Amino acid sequence: MNDNKRYLILVSLLVSIATLVVIFLVPNFEREEFDKDKIEDISKGVTTTSGVQKEINNDETNNNSQNQDEELVISENEKSEIENLLINNEGDLNLDISAYLIIGSDERSLNSSSARGYVQGSRADVILLGIINEDSKNNHLISIPRDLLIINSCTSEIERINASYQKNECGNRPENLAAAILNLTGIRVENFASFNFEGFEKIIDSFGGIEICVGKTQKEGYSFELQKGCQTVSGSTSLNWVVSRNTEVLIGEKIIGKNGEDASVWEKMSGVSDLTRIERQQYVVVQMLKELDNFKNINELSSFIEAIEETFIIDDNLSIRNAIDLLWNLRDIDLDNIQKHTLPTYPYELEDGRQVLIMKESFKKFALSSGILDF
Repeated sequence: MNDNKRYLILVSLLVSIATLVVIFLVPNFEREEFDKDKIEDISKGVTTTSGVQKEINNDETNNNSQNQDEELVISENEKSEIENLLINNEGDLNLDISAYLIIGSDERSLNSSSARGYVQGSRADVILLGIINEDSKNNHLISIPRDLLIINSCTSEIERINASYQKNECGNRPENLAAAILNLTGIRVENFASFNFEGFEKIIDSFGGIEICVGKTQKEGYSFELQKGCQTVSGSTSLNWVVSRNTEVLIGEKIIGKNGEDASVWEKMSGVSDLTRIERQQYVVVQMLKELDNFKNINELSSFIEAIEETFIIDDNLSIRNAIDLLWNLRDIDLDNIQKHTLPTYPYELEDGRQVLIMKESFKKFALSSGILDF
């Protein structure tokens, strides 16, 4: 065999190996447009489609119709009163802060956890901003409560911030949410990733569960039960714990009746609210990131990539290589010392009895007092 033939065989072999790597190891993420110039326009109320009729497929139309029961109906008198309360919603656009946005959608399919039920439509149930500062090692995880009231810059309507995660004539879902965040905080979102309930479960299960530690034995119905102390739990249990609104704690010792039924005394955990859910969200996100340290071989990495390939949507500006590099570099961060925050709010009851949240102080003031800003 002459040298030319050897060379051709070698090249063909390398090309074949590269093709297999791309097919089996490089994830085929679903992408969504994320135009930063458009986000700036949306924040100013500019209709970015220039009057062109937006194209919304049947699924999106159905989703929006399913969300009608979540929309706030506010009278003109109440609207005027609420607008006066939203004085702290003006973000300082001169802040030099950028962040990664994590969106957890409450969209569920028939394959989602049976304990959570099946619903149509989607809203941003989890809104997390990750600020990574490689120079100062000053890293932050900021949660934005989904029930926080804002004025939508596109529609001029008062709504919960989670409702801004919706396509309209100004932009798509992540662009509209990023514009709402920009107006509220002054933070510019660089990239985003979103997942739904089913994806959340599958990602956790892909690396064998995560560790959750609790101070008291607790449960909610038959959806989950966590024992006092630390335990490794599945994606379904993790999700059910994160979203639980009716958590109960064990009083005394666990008692099992003659027929194997639970005869223990349980009482509702006090103080459980959406802010409690936010604390659990942050806890679980950090626990998931800690799993990056456990990737020791190509099989474990492949399993993780296979999971996120089917469950995440990322913006079209974030290359696969950059996404993987970003995750890998997070291994160098002391995740136990990452600073966790929730925007400061106070509760407000609307005329129809619905409970929402109002910003207690401006984001800049909060950021200065909490160490997010150091000037």
